[in-house]
Amino acid sequence: MRRVLSALVFLTPLAALRADEPKRDPYDQSKVELEKEPPADFKGKRVLLIAGKPSHAAGDHEFFAGTAIMVNLLKQSPNVFPIMARDGWPKNEKLFDTADVILMYMDGRGGHPVVQGKRMEMVQKQIDRGAGWVNLHYAVDYLPQHGKTVLGWMGGYYEPNYSINPHWDANVRSLPKHAITRGVKPFTLRDEWYYGMRFVEDMKNVTPILQAVPPDNTRGTEYTKGRKGEIETMAWAYERDDKAKGRGFGFTGGHFHRNWADENFRRVVTNAVLWCAKEEVPEAGAPVKFDPADLNVNLDKKGKGEFKPILPPK
Repeated sequence: MRRVLSALVFLTPLAALRADEPKRDPYDQSKVELEKEPPADFKGKRVLLIAGKPSHAAGDHEFFAGTAIMVNLLKQSPNVFPIMARDGWPKNEKLFDTADVILMYMDGRGGHPVVQGKRMEMVQKQIDRGAGWVNLHYAVDYLPQHGKTVLGWMGGYYEPNYSINPHWDANVRSLPKHAITRGVKPFTLRDEWYYGMRFVEDMKNVTPILQAVPPDNTRGTEYTKGRKGEIETMAWAYERDDKAKGRGFGFTGGHFHRNWADENFRRVVTNAVLWCAKEEVPEAGAPVKFDPADLNVNLDKKGKGEFKPILPPK
């Protein structure tokens, strides 16, 4: 199996070596439009994407830059309008009321922005009207008292001391037939792929999307230790069994910012957002054109030191 170094590795993109290419400040986030709504005559679906506050080391948990990439990916699909907010929560909370999908890419658990105050009640109203709910990476992590509610939103969540979050090479050998997997090919990619999710009983209305068999030495909780050699789910789709018939998607990858350069990684998340918006996913999958140089812009400043561009996976 091809392996990718787990430590952050850097490489200057070829485009950045050109003498006539203007230098881009990797930390300048000012060009990303925030909380911009579509024109008044827009009749398509609105996707509210919320990036978390700075987290972890450089190249890891680049929530702002990763969400900006997702915005660019969604702009390639007709009939959807991405609206990006930052720092864990939109300044204009009314954006929730018109969002067809709410995507969160941020730190979770007790610090999860959605569990603060009465925000879960606000989100529940959106769920009840049918809004899609998408959580990426750490955002799938909830304390049990909050996870019980989230089960109704996306069918599963990462529960501390039950689930596990190691770094490993996930070899996705096959994919189920589902709108989210259209155009996605089997792949191997190193990430902090969580597994051992707490799912709804009998996996009712849950469809595993990405599965692989992790090394047994990564099984660090009692639940996962009891599943040695078993295939595990790292991403899943959920169809709610309520009047609105809304949809949810949990995706545990996204620790390493460089993984956005992987076409299958980008497509499965983009397809999932379209599916949660109840938009038709093209048979070949959503378009996900990408410039690797975009890995090195809109980054969070996380400390001192000279910037070293991020290496995409090979």
